[in-house]
Amino acid sequence: MTATTLGTVLVTGGAGFIGCALSHKLAATAERWVVIDKLHPQVHPSAERPADLHEAAELVVGDVTDAAAWDALLADVEPDVIVHLAAETGTAQSLHAATSHAQANVVGTTEMLDALGRAGQVPGHFVLSSSRAVYGEGQWRRTDGSVFEPGQRSHAQFERGEWDFPEASPLPSRAAVTMPAPTSVYGATKLAQEHILSAWTAAHDAKLTVLRLQNVYGPGQSLINSYTGIVSLFSQLAMDGGTIQVYEDGRIVRDFVFIDDIAESFRAVITAGPSADVSRFDIGSGVGTTILELAQAIAAYHGAPAPVINGMYRDGDVRHAECSIDDTLAGLDWAPAWDVTRGVAALQEWIAAQR
Repeated sequence: MTATTLGTVLVTGGAGFIGCALSHKLAATAERWVVIDKLHPQVHPSAERPADLHEAAELVVGDVTDAAAWDALLADVEPDVIVHLAAETGTAQSLHAATSHAQANVVGTTEMLDALGRAGQVPGHFVLSSSRAVYGEGQWRRTDGSVFEPGQRSHAQFERGEWDFPEASPLPSRAAVTMPAPTSVYGATKLAQEHILSAWTAAHDAKLTVLRLQNVYGPGQSLINSYTGIVSLFSQLAMDGGTIQVYEDGRIVRDFVFIDDIAESFRAVITAGPSADVSRFDIGSGVGTTILELAQAIAAYHGAPAPVINGMYRDGDVRHAECSIDDTLAGLDWAPAWDVTRGVAALQEWIAAQR
């Protein structure tokens, strides 16, 4: 495979939100675009092939933690590129479902690699969908200019209503400088995926590209999964005339990045090919939005009641998650095209159409 022609691409979890969007960018141009996906009921309640998956994609229903499923798949498919999307997601959920997250995210990755070893296959390029969750709270700057890593906010801190770290302000995460320090089981399993794939690819002279995604939203995302997709959850509540409840003091910050921009980032990486043995890129809009700002915009769009700050919290939640995309803009033929105002409006229209 060259930078201008796609060979066989295998996409794990490729029938999900990101996988379906990506299939419309590239499936028709690949020699084969093969998807393995177990059609998780949190995402696929009917367990049927998603209508949003491109017709050129070959769907294999199988679990990435199942060695037999991998052996059967690799007897028929010899991928040039593997795009590893399959994962259990949900920061809060992972604290109470640690085993299922470790099984899907960590064991699913090692089963894939073991199966490749049994089949005698070494794909030239792995593309991993990682997460901003690997950073945890990231770095903060004190008023005297010194930079520190505050670590996880404690349960006792939440109980006291101490949402921020005193006399400090957060810094946007950057893959080149921000040390990963996950504060959730989910984030820890995503970082483990990075380490496992980095070790395996280095030992087999393969290449790895890691995309650390910020909060992805947009048309096509699950409307029934309560553990992911705060934008869609807020949207459905406001559509029904409900009052959006906002946690902490409303000033939790997230970088919301539109699904088409995410799909374009994967397209850029896959078509260009690897630029180094291991490359890591932050994929976001580059702009932070508070949860209160998001809730207010969605409520206003639907004429719903003003959001209410309820002072509740989730253990393990990160206060400020935002990234700098400067290095990504320099290293990839990619730039985000959707700001949060236009993206949220597009999502409202899509949800209304689904209803």
